[in-house]
Parts: sequence; C-alpha cells; structure tokens
Amino acid sequence: MPNIVLFSGSSHQDLSQRVADRLGLELGKVITKKFSNQETSVEIGESVRGEDVYIIQSGCGEINDNLMELLIMINACKIASSSRVTAVIPCFPYARQDKKDKSRAPISAKLVANMLSVAGADHIITMDLHASQIQGFFDIPVDNLYAEPAVLQWIRENITDWKNCIIVSPDAGGAKSRVTSIADRLNVEFALIHKERKKANEVDRMVLVGDVKDRVAILVDDMADTCGTICHAADKLLSAGATKVYAILTHGIFSGPAISRINNAAFEAVVVTNTIPQEDKMKHCSKIQHCKKTNLRSELFMLSLPRRSYPALHVNRTKASLFQRCDFSDPYVGHEIW
Repeated sequence: MPNIVLFSGSSHQDLSQRVADRLGLELGKVITKKFSNQETSVEIGESVRGEDVYIIQSGCGEINDNLMELLIMINACKIASSSRVTAVIPCFPYARQDKKDKSRAPISAKLVANMLSVAGADHIITMDLHASQIQGFFDIPVDNLYAEPAVLQWIRENITDWKNCIIVSPDAGGAKSRVTSIADRLNVEFALIHKERKKANEVDRMVLVGDVKDRVAILVDDMADTCGTICHAADKLLSAGATKVYAILTHGIFSGPAISRINNAAFEAVVVTNTIPQEDKMKHCSKIQHCKKTNLRSELFMLSLPRRSYPALHVNRTKASLFQRCDFSDPYVGHEIW
C-alpha cells in the first residue's frame, strides 16, 4: 500500500498541522512563494513517486491566490508520478456560484471543479458544500463531510434549555436538509426565514415562517460572509418573541463589516468550526466561538482517524458513518471523530 504524504497550502496551516499530528505524520516539505510579477511558485521538497498525496488548502483568505496555489501543487505532485492526489478543501471556493440565476451569469463552482480535475486531482474531500449538487460537477470521487454531529453536541453541551429551542434556517434553501435534520435529531421544531435580495450581500426584506415566541432560537447555516443576513435574522427573531438567539455556522468567512455587525447584534454566541482560521477575528469579537470539544479539528477531514476513518478511505471501503449526518449510538461520535 502506498505511503501517505501530507502537504499544506498557505491558507490554513494550523489545520494542516492538526491533521498531521493526529495521523502521527510530518507535513511534507513544500516551498510556496511569489515572483516579483505575483506569479505563484511551488516547489515540492521531497519525492512523491508512487505515494498517496493529500494536499490541504481551504478556500479562504486570498482565495484566488490560494486556489491557484492548490492547482499548481496538485499538478506538481501528479507529474512527479504520485500514485494518487487528494485535494482536501475544507471550505470549497466559489461554492455560492453554483447555478445560472440570471442571463450571462457564470457557474463558477463548475469551473473550479473542472480546474481541479484537469490539474490532476483524483479525489476531493470537502465540508458542508453550499449546495450538495456541486458534487455532480466532478467526474472524480467527492466526499462531502457534515458538521452536523459537532453542531448537535455543541447545542446539547452548551445550551442548558436546548429542549425548548427552535432551529431556524436564515433562508429557504437551507431548510430542506440541514435545518430539518438537526431539528429531527433534537426532536424540536424548526422555522425558516424567507429573504429577498436587491443584490448580492444585501437583504431587502425578511419574512419569518414559524413560531419562536418564548423559545431559544438557533440559527444554523453553512456559511456567513458579511453577516447581514444572520444579523437581520437575529433582530427578526427577537422581535418575534425569541428569548435568546445563537448562530451556528460551518464556514465563518466574516469579511467586510461582519465583525462590527456581530458585535452590534443580539447574539448570545456565534459558533463556527475551524474550516477557516478564526484566531484574529476572535480577538476583535468575543461572541465568536470555536466548537471547542466538538471542534471538527484535524479529525474531521481526514483521511483519517487512524483507527477507522483513514484505513476506510485509503482502501476505498468507506465507512458509511463517516458521511452520514450523525449516529450517537456510535461511541466514536462526539469523542474520537468529533
């Protein structure tokens, strides 16, 4: 069986190191730099011939530069005769551009999928895709892992009156699967907020569907960018009678005015996973919290848990529990995996 070689891109080296520590591996040697004209240069510093290569690069920060760096790293390993190249992309870039919603609009998520395939990726591992159908943009295997077990455990451990909560989707799109699944697991009701936009990142009007009066409202979404939607949603929920409002997000992008909006909003906490680095943002906003014990950390993505997940993925006999939303009868869930 080929050996594993694990490389880190520039976007989230802390997560890459956690994965390496969890696997008991050293990160592979790679040098990334830019020429004076801002072209990206990548040098793989060790042999990958016949090896099973994993490259961890999240779609955050300087997204275009990081995406290009990932493509170059994939291609460099592929033409260096690696056995297989897996791109681990915790936050998939351009995921919101997944459909042609107006004339002459690009489907950029499909373009990214094509670029990854052409660069030489044999396998994609990602986390809570904005739209599950993005998996169909690829002709190579795609594993879309879920944050739901971590979300459920955080709610049960940190919200004392969670049995009186209501799970709220800030838009109709997330209600069908993500929010209803969590509500079913907790045996509570769910609500949704219908929003109308004038343009991207700007909400025009919101309509609440559901009863939140005298309940703890928990907003659940896959990502938040400028946070206009979730902050307006929090105000809407409080005005409708909610006692407290929490937000739980898989990908905390938090660009532009997001931090100031969260600071001024009525959230008890805004909980995120570490698919995107949050340390600097947490310094400026005390409401942003990591999942802590239930943090997805290195275990989530990978290739690995040495005891179960990695061997399953490595020999392509995937354990179904890794990709299902949750199974609390499994002693690993909430402890070893999550």
